[in-house]
Amino acid sequence: MGLFSIFKKGEATRDPQAADPDTLARTPANTEAERQNAQLQRDIARATAMKIDAIEAAMELDIFADSEPAWGSRPARPRPPASAADGGTLPMLDQNTTQLLGDEDLPELAIAAQTAPVVEEIAILYANGQTAVAQQMLVENLPGSQGQDRTVWWMLFDLYQVTGQQEQFDSLSIDYASTFETSPPPWTAVTPAATAESTSQAWAGVTPTEAFPGSLGEQIAPQLERLLAAAGSNPVLRLDFSRTNCVEPAGCALLLAALRQLQAGQRELIVVAAAELAELIRGILDVGRRDEGEAPWLLLLELLQLLNREKDFEETSMDYCITFEVSPPPFVPPQNIAAAARQHMSAAPDRFMLPPVIESGMEPLLASISAYADQYQTLVFDCSRLLRVEFGAANQFKARLEALAAEGKKIEFRDVNHLVSALLRLLGYADQARIYPHKY
Repeated sequence: MGLFSIFKKGEATRDPQAADPDTLARTPANTEAERQNAQLQRDIARATAMKIDAIEAAMELDIFADSEPAWGSRPARPRPPASAADGGTLPMLDQNTTQLLGDEDLPELAIAAQTAPVVEEIAILYANGQTAVAQQMLVENLPGSQGQDRTVWWMLFDLYQVTGQQEQFDSLSIDYASTFETSPPPWTAVTPAATAESTSQAWAGVTPTEAFPGSLGEQIAPQLERLLAAAGSNPVLRLDFSRTNCVEPAGCALLLAALRQLQAGQRELIVVAAAELAELIRGILDVGRRDEGEAPWLLLLELLQLLNREKDFEETSMDYCITFEVSPPPFVPPQNIAAAARQHMSAAPDRFMLPPVIESGMEPLLASISAYADQYQTLVFDCSRLLRVEFGAANQFKARLEALAAEGKKIEFRDVNHLVSALLRLLGYADQARIYPHKY
């Protein structure tokens, strides 16, 4: 809940004569003037939501700045010295640690009881290909701000992205920002490899992964060489920058060259924590200063293209042009590249990429999973391209997972869309695996 909800700012500050952007979003625009006005209202609402977030963050910082020391910075609690009788047991109680309580290590909680029936029904409809009916039910069952469970909202956001309905997604974003007084999730177009037209040729299998270190410098050269070598026999590669917390110009130059080479070879790339890496690079750059050279600037532009952030790309291009007095590269929409949010590092170095659709005739997929299970004790299924799991196939898949769990395998599903996540929970997958839906 935002700070403004405490003071009922929504009703107190609203101009009674102003047009309601939520109403405009739902009203068909029959003329060009009406369409332009509706778009203007959407932009105003989105800007207002962003301003609310910024003001709330500032107020929270002022209010709570001195309330608690940073986690792990408290002095150790005094305790009696260990006696000879207890042999000095429990020696770690006086040491600070954050390992046991990391939120990213915990799967998202199950949905609230009051929304479970409708969520489960929608999950089954979607799994069986009844997308239009599922969409209608989601729209009719959107809860208000009094409900803490936002699963229905997130499922509808996912459905709009899966089906390419960006205009409806934008309208829902306005409703979401108005209802919860927070920024809505960003639009992420489904990659070409995951569209329905290419499902029959979709690839699934082990995805070679390189997890880069905290400092992105010259030491990443061997990792990039391994990725380039793996590109010859693997159509999908994964670069994970979740641990990276600082960047150096030399590392930027190496990574830029590798990304360009991989894209020239038309490899599909999954780049984890790309947005966070872009912000790290931006932090070492100043307009007009050339000390770091061109590589960090060009890598930042490359990442903004990868993230499909055209407006940010154009603004950064102007800064690059001013700094080096050369023409910036043109914006090219990403092809065969997917960005993923920062994630907890799993025990398995390589993940198993699931295909866009899992349906009947999945024996080859199960055989590949068995081969993957022979190599690792922890099985991590990458669901970033998984759009839908057919109901019957989901039961067949679960039976295989039960056998693997009985062998002592640990199983995780990562970056699952909320439509599929609801189905997996309904069928009892959580008894054998940890399910991590992507975060909104």
